[in-house]
Amino acid sequence: MIYYFIIGITFFISVIVSKILKDKIQTYSKFYLQNHMSGKEIAEKMLTDNGIYDVNIISVEGELTDHYNPLNKTINLSEKVYYENSSASAAIAAHECGHVLQHKWGYNLLKFRNGLIPILNFSSKFTHLAIMIGLTIFYSSEGKNSFILKLGIGLFSLAVFFSFITLPIEFDASKRALTWLKNKNMVTFQEYEQAKDSLKWAAMTYVISALGSLAQLMYFLSIFNLNKRDE
Repeated sequence: MIYYFIIGITFFISVIVSKILKDKIQTYSKFYLQNHMSGKEIAEKMLTDNGIYDVNIISVEGELTDHYNPLNKTINLSEKVYYENSSASAAIAAHECGHVLQHKWGYNLLKFRNGLIPILNFSSKFTHLAIMIGLTIFYSSEGKNSFILKLGIGLFSLAVFFSFITLPIEFDASKRALTWLKNKNMVTFQEYEQAKDSLKWAAMTYVISALGSLAQLMYFLSIFNLNKRDE
């Protein structure tokens, strides 16, 4: 019951934060930039200002599907962000360019996280299966056989660690974006505040996800303490 409560609370908070983010983006999308630049044009200028000419900017379907792909060097902007000239579009486009700058200049945390991706992709295939099987064996043997459960928890801890490593990377990308928007006078004061607020709530989605994963990990670890008390 405790596990499902944690899952439920995390999901509920995630839904609320996602709803706030979408509302913010929708609201700020109605405020057109005084420079009349679209998200695509904002991204192009930020890349050019930083001497980057080998990254393509493309439009992709969906909402909040914006991301930078370092493998093929593409900034993928959702259609709304790609074409609109709003403070929200400017914030998102510049944020993705922030990831490009991290990649170009060898941001250490990004390199470290990217090094974990192959390991995480492999371990994620077995994590939940190991935990479920481990829990079954653990309780059926009255806590005597815990190897598989410990293995599953160990694999899950990698995902939790990955989610927390992601946080400073996202914060840094937003910082780079906002610094460029302000220093290059790309936005007015009001537009800057709107862009800042948009990126703040976007970052909150990562924070909630990380905290939810940590709460699940703490629950799994508590199983051993609860079992010791019952002995």
